[in-house]
Amino acid sequence: MPDAELSETAMTLHAVRLLGFADTAAVARRYLRATSEVSEVLLDLEAFGWVVRSEFAGSHGWSLTERGRARDEEHLAAQLDATGARPAVADAYVRFLPANARFLDAVTRWQIRPLPGDPVAANDHTDHHWDDQVLDRLTSLGHLVGSLTIELSEALPRFDGYGPRFTAALTRALAGERRWVDGVDVDSCHTVWMQLHEDLLATLGLDRADES
Repeated sequence: MPDAELSETAMTLHAVRLLGFADTAAVARRYLRATSEVSEVLLDLEAFGWVVRSEFAGSHGWSLTERGRARDEEHLAAQLDATGARPAVADAYVRFLPANARFLDAVTRWQIRPLPGDPVAANDHTDHHWDDQVLDRLTSLGHLVGSLTIELSEALPRFDGYGPRFTAALTRALAGERRWVDGVDVDSCHTVWMQLHEDLLATLGLDRADES
């Protein structure tokens, strides 16, 4: 199946979509591109009204506008039509959904360990058996992400990084670096999983709210 590569403009716009709010360097890192080149593209996207630069909690970054979100989905839909990849992505999404429920449950268990009289007690990570069970679940889910994205990347190569990124984060978590499970300031298991979820939704033109 031939791959219709997204343009530099489309890849930059999509990177902002996946990251949600990120500075120029982070947008460039998402698809391993030069920061100087991405900076120029972001300025063009800003001029088109597709992205906006703002400050949040002392950090400066880029985020999509509603017009930018619509434009991103137009790019992705055109790519699906050009490659004939829609059935493969739709199938992957259907298989992803039950795994997503298991992943969310695992992350909840990582963050909360119910105690008598306190069903939402924060997990202090002193119960190693509890944590090991969560890590076992994440390991199983990591295998699924790897196989799923290998299949996806045969149709759309931009999906090929999710499996290795999840494995890298899980490896650090297994080594005792707990924030690599759900940290928001690192490329954690949770970060990788949420980006994959958003990528599937964006590619198919779906809304996360519709899943509930």
